[in-house]
Amino acid sequence: MTIASILVVEDEVKVARAVKEGLEAEGYQVALARNGEEGFRAAAGPFDLIVLDLMLPGCDGIEVLKRIRAGGSAIPVLVLTARDTIEDRVEGLDAGADDYLIKPFAFPELIARIRALLRRGRADAALRLRLADLELDRVDRTVVRGSVPIDLTPREFDLLEYLLRHQHALVSREMIAREVWREPNRGTPLDNVIDVHIARLRRKVDQDCAVKLIHTVRGVGFILGEDEP
Repeated sequence: MTIASILVVEDEVKVARAVKEGLEAEGYQVALARNGEEGFRAAAGPFDLIVLDLMLPGCDGIEVLKRIRAGGSAIPVLVLTARDTIEDRVEGLDAGADDYLIKPFAFPELIARIRALLRRGRADAALRLRLADLELDRVDRTVVRGSVPIDLTPREFDLLEYLLRHQHALVSREMIAREVWREPNRGTPLDNVIDVHIARLRRKVDQDCAVKLIHTVRGVGFILGEDEP
């Protein structure tokens, strides 16, 4: 079964650390963002749910949420806030929040809310990613092109999933390193490693197919799509 990936956008260090450790203990993959801008950029990654604090420095949570929804994302968002007025709740829900939890909160309630949102958000369309005759099943972790199964390593699968979730959009090596490899403190760039994995993935996905799906934009990054960039 696929492990759900959660982005926590929270500027209070102790709260962020406690939520991250608690969610990881429940078996989730967790990434942290410390402010609104960082959270908005990270939200483009392959997450299943976002836990979003409203009181953030710079770009606040409401603005982050509006920008996420304006970009067309339907990812479930659970809002955390210390503000408990009807007006605040309405503002959050109107901005696109799926649920609302008041600080301080009991951790079991947070887990229950997250589980409910993940169940609600996991429709077949979200669990199966498609482009042309290429289909990736996130639950069974299988890939087929046409009727032909494609055997991928775990890293190749994660890389293809990321490309499919950003199909027709340019993704840089930096984005892939951050969101797929998740090694922000690595001392040396991952560019060569990423290029090797892309080359292997291209051979498996595009070999013997008239329509090529994985394209390189020289010096910039990659695009997954039916047409040459």
